[in-house]
Amino acid sequence: MSLKLATGDLTIHRIIEQETTFLAALEMLPGLTPELLAENRPWMREAGAIDADDVLILCFQSYIVKTPHHTILIDSCIGNDKPRPLRPKWNMKTDDLYLRALAAAGFSVGDIDFVMCTHLHVDHVGWNTRLENGRWVPTFPNARYVFGKTEFDYWTEQHAKTPVPPFGDSVLPIVAANRAEIVRNDYAIGDHARILPTPGHTPGHVAFTFGRGKDDAVFSGDLMHSPLQTHYPELSVKFDVDQAQAAATRRGFLERYCDNRYAVLHRAFSIALRGENPAPGQRVFLRGGLANCRVGKGALSAVPTKRSSDDGTPPVGTLRFAHPTFNASAARRLSRTGSACD
Repeated sequence: MSLKLATGDLTIHRIIEQETTFLAALEMLPGLTPELLAENRPWMREAGAIDADDVLILCFQSYIVKTPHHTILIDSCIGNDKPRPLRPKWNMKTDDLYLRALAAAGFSVGDIDFVMCTHLHVDHVGWNTRLENGRWVPTFPNARYVFGKTEFDYWTEQHAKTPVPPFGDSVLPIVAANRAEIVRNDYAIGDHARILPTPGHTPGHVAFTFGRGKDDAVFSGDLMHSPLQTHYPELSVKFDVDQAQAAATRRGFLERYCDNRYAVLHRAFSIALRGENPAPGQRVFLRGGLANCRVGKGALSAVPTKRSSDDGTPPVGTLRFAHPTFNASAARRLSRTGSACD
């Protein structure tokens, strides 16, 4: 399976550390009812977004973006040797999966020019540092690490009250090594990388937009944790610091990127939203995603239904979901066989 996507003058690589079950859907999404889960269970299971026990399947991954001038890594995942007792799959991990995935994509740690963090949660900063002779040192020695000021200030305050281990072992060592850029929302890297504020999950959560003079690709971090949230953007996860703000941000983001030729890449599930997929009306199920989401006056409908098309509410737009490997030949296979997979 290819883990590479090209859009505009950008090349984007997925670097997967873990794709695994996480929490039960009803626990992760407090506003989700058993009835709503039952209604959406079939397509979620077919899409690989939920397992047979209704546990959400999440992908913990970084993206590397090659612009004409820079190599930029977005969100550095979980990391090794980090004490995370509340998460057994992360606690004191020692595997080489992440670094092997980096190498398989053709990169070494020395190739990265910038590390950009959408926010500073534990699973977005882990590989910022590695353990060397008992000290946390920058994993990417030549990189500048970009932290949003609102986010950095929030966690500085939280850490001063009660130690926050990921901040202590994966963020502050970067500052101590003079590799950090603490930036405001008007920060840009050349003419290709910009910041889009998306608060709610954390106070300073941001997305990153890429493209020369326009948005060819948008990286949304933890704006969404499940494709179900494109169907119901009002559903916030229990980890959102401000659930109401997160829901409003999510709806605004989805409406902004409907009917446009953007690649929208999510951290927590294995799909990209693109403007180049099969015709509206098709249901396209791929690993981690589906096609054709419509924004109406109520919920954003992720699966076209009679109700969503016949209730008299014109959609704001259509979001078309595709795995990065999805292409025209996959669309033809889908029309013939009902499956986009070989």
